[in-house]
Amino acid sequence: MPSGEVAVAGKRADARRNEATLLDAAAAAFVASGVDAPVRDIAARAGVGVGTIYRHFPTRADLIVAVYRHQIEACAAAGPELLNASDSPRAALARWIDLFVDFLVTKHGLAEALRSDDAAFESLHAAFLDRLLPVCAALLDACEIRAVDAYQLLRAVGNLCIGAGSDARYDARRMVGILVAGLS
Repeated sequence: MPSGEVAVAGKRADARRNEATLLDAAAAAFVASGVDAPVRDIAARAGVGVGTIYRHFPTRADLIVAVYRHQIEACAAAGPELLNASDSPRAALARWIDLFVDFLVTKHGLAEALRSDDAAFESLHAAFLDRLLPVCAALLDACEIRAVDAYQLLRAVGNLCIGAGSDARYDARRMVGILVAGLS
């Protein structure tokens, strides 16, 4: 192992970086073309061969699950970072909700994939709730907002984001902004 590389959770740091690059490229391809984006397009975005993707993710379902989990983790990690870096807890909450909206509205085709019979998708909703509810709750607590709990807020934001990409007249981000501004 090169100096400076540390093995954590069974993978070298460079292997984790390479996997993160691949997952980011897949996420970008999914945003552009949906979850059925060609693997060759994902490989090109990541700067790797198609075989590299299949070595890491033998099936499309494996890749979709990994991208989704990667994005859940990024959204969860952003909460405490924003709380520490923002001028106020309210600013941190608003910025985190913006990230959450980005997370939701860029899931072209994921909803259909999650409703499929593929067992690989079964645990994703629970992972989503397990990681993001506590982050949202901590932000609400920091803001001293008691009118809504984390589940209710995430559900409301999710409902406001439904169909955001299919109606050019509808601005989900604006509607969510109104919701967040009205929290007390």
